Amino acid sequence: MKRRTFVKTSVTAAASVAVVPNLVATTKEIRKKPNLLIIQCDELNFRTIGCYRDTLPDEQAFMWGRKMVVDTPHIDSLAAEGTLCTKFYAATPVCSPSRSSFISGRYPQNTGVPKNDLPIEDSIVTFAHLLGDAGYATGYAGKWHLDGEGKPQWDPQRNFGFEDNRYMFNRGHWKQFEDTEKGPRVKARDAKGQPTYSVEGADEESFATDWLSNKAIEPFCYMLAIPDPHGPDTVRAPYDTMLDDKDSEMPRTFDKSTEGVPSWAQPADQCNYKMAAYLGMMKCIDDNVGRILAALRERNLIDDTIVIFTADHGDLRGEHHRQNKGVPLEASAKVPFIIRYPKKIAAARRIDNVLNTVDFQPTILSMMGIKTSGQEEGRDASQILTTGKAPRDWSDVTFMRSTGVIGATNGWVAAVTPRHKLILSDKDEPWLLDLNEDPDELTNFVHDEKQRATTRDLAKEIKAYGERHNDPYTTNAKTRTQLNDLTG
Repeated sequence: MKRRTFVKTSVTAAASVAVVPNLVATTKEIRKKPNLLIIQCDELNFRTIGCYRDTLPDEQAFMWGRKMVVDTPHIDSLAAEGTLCTKFYAATPVCSPSRSSFISGRYPQNTGVPKNDLPIEDSIVTFAHLLGDAGYATGYAGKWHLDGEGKPQWDPQRNFGFEDNRYMFNRGHWKQFEDTEKGPRVKARDAKGQPTYSVEGADEESFATDWLSNKAIEPFCYMLAIPDPHGPDTVRAPYDTMLDDKDSEMPRTFDKSTEGVPSWAQPADQCNYKMAAYLGMMKCIDDNVGRILAALRERNLIDDTIVIFTADHGDLRGEHHRQNKGVPLEASAKVPFIIRYPKKIAAARRIDNVLNTVDFQPTILSMMGIKTSGQEEGRDASQILTTGKAPRDWSDVTFMRSTGVIGATNGWVAAVTPRHKLILSDKDEPWLLDLNEDPDELTNFVHDEKQRATTRDLAKEIKAYGERHNDPYTTNAKTRTQLNDLTG
């Protein structure tokens, strides 16, 4: 299959550009197949999105105070016209492992990427491979983070089915890009000509979120991987002055006690975060989502396109006196997942079943009528998304694991339901979190007699998961003892 040509399409009086297919004519055959557009952000706290705040009580929705919010009308419109999933988790809440599970349907320990900066195994079959085989043109723009340590490393040689990946870069959270005769590059440079993360001089043409949204492709499965709102916490004007950090309140759990806290939830020595810049990045992201949706509507493609908005993992942003990700707490591990496709997906539907990045590939391929590779380890949740009801044999449990080197046996592993998380670690006693009783995730219910059956059942689930999906964390001597004690 030959590489498709990227083109720019005017969609507003200002000639804004968005990721849309440049179809001169649409055949009946193409019309039968839905297009697929995935917008994936990096390190996105779900509380920054209006439609997710609407699912929460005020004390959970306004974690940094009522002044520290931005409106996200375009992302919210996807939820209003489609389906919002309230319990979508990263298989491992760190960049590379989560991304590997999302594109492959396999748990990170089985992709070759259980930690950041590792190359995904050559044998992995992605949804882009399978859609390309079915006749789709496929493309990818933005952060990839699945080809080792290259930084930025444009146009990785191994494209894993994303046929046109010229705007794919491997690593880094660059703030400015530009096109040159030799191809794309980081625009911000130091005195020696080396690329930097500087945001100085960025505008609506060069700022990373805008620039990446200014790319277009032919008939399509397209994935746009925006590197924001990941740090560094900087954003271009005018988004940098929309809010003021002096108006930010500390999260409810910022001053939590350290007594009895497991290793994976210990407060950090320092926790410096800038909510104003972070929320400014979110506003910029939402505006670009709006441009993309406007372009699809102008070209009468919006209802023929499955549009998905999601992220690779979350960001604690001061909750539990921590920054960033990597732990099983909600703000770190739960991510937004919104899907709009009116031909199969109901408007304004809310799904509370527990889902996972590993479920994406089998689910989206089933919805699009494409045969899977048979290597997927995730579940097909297409019936839940299209009908709102789970299949009879659906088990509403998923699994998460910590990041770690290949083959490591020391790490945390968790079974997750819509209400509970059972977290086992070689360094700590078992922890059972109950989001109904304690949404702040401060209390361990593992010794609560009323929760004994839940603990036992989830321990059995972890044991079966470890055997079925070859997770070395479940082979650790201490974890095996915990599993035997809890299931005995």
